[in-house]
Amino acid sequence: MANSLLIIEDETLLGAELKRHFDRSGWDVMLVDTIAAGREQMTRRGLNPLVVLSDMSLPDGNALDLLEELRETADRAEWIFLTGYGSVPDSVRALQLGAYDFLEKPCEFERLDVIVASASRSAKAQRRLRDRAEAESSRYSPESYVGGSPAARRVRELLHRLTQVPYTALILSGETGTGKGVAARILHHAGTRNEAPLVEVNCSALPRDLLESELFGHEAGSFTGAKGRRRGLLEQADGGTLFLDEITEMDLDLQAKLLKAIEDRRFYRVGGEREIQVDVQIIAASNRNLETSVAEGRIRKDLYHRLSVFTLHLPPLRDRKEDLLELLPLFINEFNAKAGRNVRVVPDAVWDRVYDYDWPGNVRELRNVVERCVLFAEGEEFPLQWLQLGAAEPDSTPLASGQGPRSSADGITIPLDGSMALEDMDRFIIESVLERSGGNVAAAARALGTTRDTLRYRIRKYGLSAAGAR
Repeated sequence: MANSLLIIEDETLLGAELKRHFDRSGWDVMLVDTIAAGREQMTRRGLNPLVVLSDMSLPDGNALDLLEELRETADRAEWIFLTGYGSVPDSVRALQLGAYDFLEKPCEFERLDVIVASASRSAKAQRRLRDRAEAESSRYSPESYVGGSPAARRVRELLHRLTQVPYTALILSGETGTGKGVAARILHHAGTRNEAPLVEVNCSALPRDLLESELFGHEAGSFTGAKGRRRGLLEQADGGTLFLDEITEMDLDLQAKLLKAIEDRRFYRVGGEREIQVDVQIIAASNRNLETSVAEGRIRKDLYHRLSVFTLHLPPLRDRKEDLLELLPLFINEFNAKAGRNVRVVPDAVWDRVYDYDWPGNVRELRNVVERCVLFAEGEEFPLQWLQLGAAEPDSTPLASGQGPRSSADGITIPLDGSMALEDMDRFIIESVLERSGGNVAAAARALGTTRDTLRYRIRKYGLSAAGAR
């Protein structure tokens, strides 16, 4: 029931006046005069009010007892209590139980309108957060880790077991693209802290000083540019989960500060003098072998042992290729929906190529390949020509395994089998276009759709010759 209000008031005249007032204000009002009647409406009759406006002392007891009874089952309703003779113990108990406000009678309608409207906004916000958490929990359940292979089933079983227990720290290991981010979201949204925040940070994406400020927050004036106070990610994740991706890229001295914060469950903001207490579950991930990283000095041994309460390894796609049978149609359906395509048929030739390929980029690479193929599909058939798994440009003769790039009058052919790095591809393209343009930078820039300055920079970067860089 939208904008519904339950009034529990045993004074007949006041109850009728409250109902009439809020009816005129557009509320759907239910008026009862006892705790038992309120319980009946909210438990057996399915009334789901945004706000409960209740007298404190009723003929059959104290309304605080009803709040305590229903606060775990009531659907995020905000409670406002009215009393003719307020007492400190009752007001303290009301706030401890999560009551929105505690007012003494008589209360002016203007003030009551403001408080009820504010309580309504709070209840709606809480319900939106709950609905979002439920949607995320549905999307990120252990079953979201798709695959029927023994390796996938083993990971799914461990994910299910881990979501049932309140662990403090966990390490996710595996190659790039194996789904460590998805696993972290499953562990949070299907776990015991799913109603609290999940905060993610990539430790390799930020320099040391900025990462410290991001993690721990800072006070105004603590460093140049710190114009105001900032709550750090640890603080933002209080009660929930902090996902530290690429943990081995964090500086060792910052690792020491993080370890102390995890151990003590308290820390100082950068430039701060007050301790901040937090209760955070830590998930750390890396595509490196962490034991090797400890030996190499990339990660502190004490931090590693603190984080490795449990280690979950995600297998590469090449070790569970039978899962392609589920993953490929799953991604096809996803991008059909996003792009308005209708790809339904996967030819045998596509399946052969997909199974023969080793997928160095793992599930992430597979997803990107499927996105390209679905976007370029012209009918219901999955296009083989756009797979480009170590192949040449569409409609060209495939490159033999290990064959290098080549340039012809019709275009440039580059292998996509991992034999060339991105910079090598960039260099080869520029070198080929310069050769065709006779070393004329302006003509080459026009052909490449860039500026002469940009092209000159890349020529210098790669040490190429451009006939005097004309």
